Amino acid sequence: MKYSLFAVLSALSSFTTAQEDDGLIRMKVMKRSNHEMVAQHLERENKALLMALDAKNNPADITLVASSASLRGAAQQPSFEEQLAVAQGKSESVTIKDYSNAQYYGVLEVGSPPQEFTVIFDTGSSNLWVPQINCKNCGYWFMNGGKHKFDHSKSTTYVVDGTDFHIQYGSGDVKGSFSVDDVTLAQDIVIKGQKFAEVSDAGGLGMGYTLGKFDGIMGLGFEGLSLGNAETVFKNAMDQGLVNEGKFAFALGDNKEGELTFGGVDKSKFKGEITWVKLEEPKYWQITLDNVSAGSYSSGKTNGIVDSGTSLITGPSLEIQKIAASVGAQANLLGQYTIDCSKLSSLPNLDFTINGKAWSVPGKDLVIQSGGTCLFAMMGMDIPTGPKWILGDVFMRKFYTVFDYENAQVGFAEPTY
Repeated sequence: MKYSLFAVLSALSSFTTAQEDDGLIRMKVMKRSNHEMVAQHLERENKALLMALDAKNNPADITLVASSASLRGAAQQPSFEEQLAVAQGKSESVTIKDYSNAQYYGVLEVGSPPQEFTVIFDTGSSNLWVPQINCKNCGYWFMNGGKHKFDHSKSTTYVVDGTDFHIQYGSGDVKGSFSVDDVTLAQDIVIKGQKFAEVSDAGGLGMGYTLGKFDGIMGLGFEGLSLGNAETVFKNAMDQGLVNEGKFAFALGDNKEGELTFGGVDKSKFKGEITWVKLEEPKYWQITLDNVSAGSYSSGKTNGIVDSGTSLITGPSLEIQKIAASVGAQANLLGQYTIDCSKLSSLPNLDFTINGKAWSVPGKDLVIQSGGTCLFAMMGMDIPTGPKWILGDVFMRKFYTVFDYENAQVGFAEPTY
């Protein structure tokens, strides 16, 4: 099918009309500013410092502080066995990622007539969820105007499911229940009968969600990661014949809007050929990495996932410590690093060698800078039995990145933007 309308997310989240009819579904994604990223990081660092000082003055609290994920320097993450248990229906509670630093957001709609939501398009998860009316810990009117909340009583296509939806984040639970309704992408692409979750309590996402600009999350992973045996939005779009090809692609802007394309690739966004790499298994978008190197550091053969829902590049804590030490980055209480802004010009490139080809992130792009603070865009994260590296937005910004669902592979190309 061919479509000529696509969504453009502006400051007012308005829609507009496409300039061409090439069968692609285009959705604009907005980038959170570096200033906001660094400001929130500094706020969280200050809170962590206060917690540590309080624990020092109140020894009874020291165990609680020592067990805090933020002070350990790594968000709590599930093992693959835990994820598999969820996928097999053996568990509906699993500790997963931290979205407090997510950078890119776009718009979709749920229900009839459509109700609009700003979501993170996340290749590192598989469920769609939005907050419901009367949701607890879902933002306040004086903070970014609160969250958009789904009112299923106003939708003529709503169908109750009622199955519990329960995710365990590092800081607490996110709870709700599953429902079924139509989901609209790019204003006129309507996925019928999509199973999604209405969240009744988002406390597990903490202040990162309360202060964040997103209402919910649309997972773009595979069904093996999906809670409640819910088919993903993209798989449903494929099954219902709404996309020409089982591919979607990101052209992420650097300090500007980006674009997410469903149903194929936008040839105007890249030059040369796409380099394809097969997934290790179709669950995460996980690939083999021949090597990760920066300056004198070299990892040897390893693996990683390509994840649009993670802003930074993460790797094993000890490996990130080596890289940070080699460039003079200093660790803080959050497990992240800052670096002297005067050193930016001397930072080495970070190279990911994939299928024999090096994909290089320039040293100057390994920093998120605002004012006099330079946040090193790499962070240690240890995921038991899981992927060693996460190639987040810092990596994806440098390359046109294609996710081929049908052939279980990821492609990279040199961008034209």
